[in-house]
Amino acid sequence: MQRHFSMFARYNEWANCRVNEAASALSGAEYRADRGAFFGSVHGTLNHLLVADRIWMNRFTGSGPSYSRLDEAPFEDFPPLRSAREAEDRRIIEWIDGLKAEAFDGSFTYRTIVNPAEITQRLAPALAHFFNHQTHHRGQVHGMLTSLRGKSGAPSLDLIHFQRETGIGL
Repeated sequence: MQRHFSMFARYNEWANCRVNEAASALSGAEYRADRGAFFGSVHGTLNHLLVADRIWMNRFTGSGPSYSRLDEAPFEDFPPLRSAREAEDRRIIEWIDGLKAEAFDGSFTYRTIVNPAEITQRLAPALAHFFNHQTHHRGQVHGMLTSLRGKSGAPSLDLIHFQRETGIGL
């Protein structure tokens, strides 16, 4: 299971890098315009991805930044948001790679944000959600990039392309 989640941590970094590269080509107006996504714009959605990852990493590890709202935007400008995303991706990889096999069957307890409640659950299913959530919102950004720039402006994010490019998971 450790290899499986290690692959997803690296895929996450790879996909975020590709999305951020495409987002860097947008004009300020394109980047910030409300496109009808859950968090409005490319800017809002990229901030949400970082916020949600930090919330979960704080729950998993007990350290690092956390937030009280899912729509917080800790970064107003793209360059520092991109740098923070890169650092968080490295943090995720290092943490996953440091886990022992038995950790995946272990449980942890955290407090939810939207409907506050204390939840205890196994780590492996929570990690499945963690990586699936990233894919979900990256898909929204991908849709916005496609509508703005066409197919050439939105990179392929397929897991199989990552696997073939890196050899991870083959």
